[in-house]
Order: sequence, then structure tokens, then C-alpha cells
Amino acid sequence: MPVWDSVIAQDDLSAMSREWGKRGGFGRNPALLIVDMTYAFVDDRFPLGYGKTGWPCVLAIRRLLDQARCMGLPVIYSGGLVPRNEAERGLWKNSAPDLPPELPDPNSIVSELAPLSTETVIRKRRPSAFFGTELASLLVYYRVDTVLLTGMVTSGCVRATAVDAFSYNFRVIVPEECVADRAQVSHAVNLFDIHMKYGDVVPLQEVLHELTRRYEKR
Repeated sequence: MPVWDSVIAQDDLSAMSREWGKRGGFGRNPALLIVDMTYAFVDDRFPLGYGKTGWPCVLAIRRLLDQARCMGLPVIYSGGLVPRNEAERGLWKNSAPDLPPELPDPNSIVSELAPLSTETVIRKRRPSAFFGTELASLLVYYRVDTVLLTGMVTSGCVRATAVDAFSYNFRVIVPEECVADRAQVSHAVNLFDIHMKYGDVVPLQEVLHELTRRYEKR
């Protein structure tokens, strides 16, 4: 049962399902995109961190990451940048407190998902991993047509990246267990919206099964 079934009213489900929510499916060349799985979002020691959902998300992504690497799929990460001035910080509504020096770099990828030297980490200042970055160019280089979208947070950077990926005509697949948020209503509603309009939100096991099937055909 999709996570949004307990949140979205039946009338809304019926209204949207008349025309929206059809499966788009995989293309020929998927890539794994891991959005902002940094200590800043996953680790409770940081103001924006939410380990209750962040760490289970790490474990789920790790399963998909292992499969993607085994198949030789492109793997691309995103992470934030420390702003040097108010213009670079922009209009984010959260505060920017000073952090104790003994904490890990908030913008580094958690060690459980550490990138290989062959895997790119793009740096961004705004929600979408596409905005102001080289992500689209990298996906074109790898001849990708399908983005396996994972990371945090569902209602922010994941949703913004899903919309931009769709806008660039990439197929979007979101393994449900591989995205997380602080607020579960926001998580569910945004997954519903992504699934209705921009991509397929499916169980992780279904994605792993599809990748295994493709790998065995090689």
C-alpha cells in the first residue's frame, strides 16, 4: 500500500487517478542519484538533521547503491555548499547557527554511502540538484534516460529534483524507502504528487528486482 493512502482523501485519490498516476516505467539506461544524504540532513546533532527517518533511508539506499555499482550504473551524489555571504545563502527560512568544530563536515556524504573516486559529487545552493549545477550535462554524458532518485528531504530537494528531471525529459523512478523527510504528512503528500505527475514511486524491492532482471540479461 502506498504511503499516501492513509493521508490523501479518497475523493482526491479518485479525482487524480482518472487521468494521472499512470506508470512511466524504466528506460534503457538508468543512473542512481543520491540527493543530499549528508550529515546535515541525516544526523540529529545538526539543526536540520532527522535521524529517525534519515538513518533507515541510508540503509535502504545502501542496498540500491550496492546493486547499482554491481551493474556498473552511473552514480551521482549531491550535497550543499557553505555560503560565504548573504547573497550565496539566499532566502532560506532556517537559521544558520555556528556548529561545534568536533562535528563532521555537515555537507559531507555519510560514511555509509561514501562516494567512490569514480563517482561525482555535485555541489548546490538551492533545492534542485539540477539548478546551477552540471547534473544535466553528466547525465547526457552517460546517455542516461532514467533517474533512480533517492535522498532527503522528500518535500524539498527530492521533489524539486524530480520536477526538474521530468522537465528535462528523464524518466523518474523513486524507490519509496530510499527517500525521507522530517514531517511524514509532507513526505506522503509529496510522494503522491510525484507519482501522479512526474515519475513512478515504487517499493525498493521492485526496483531491485527490475535491475537484477536487466543484469541477468547481459
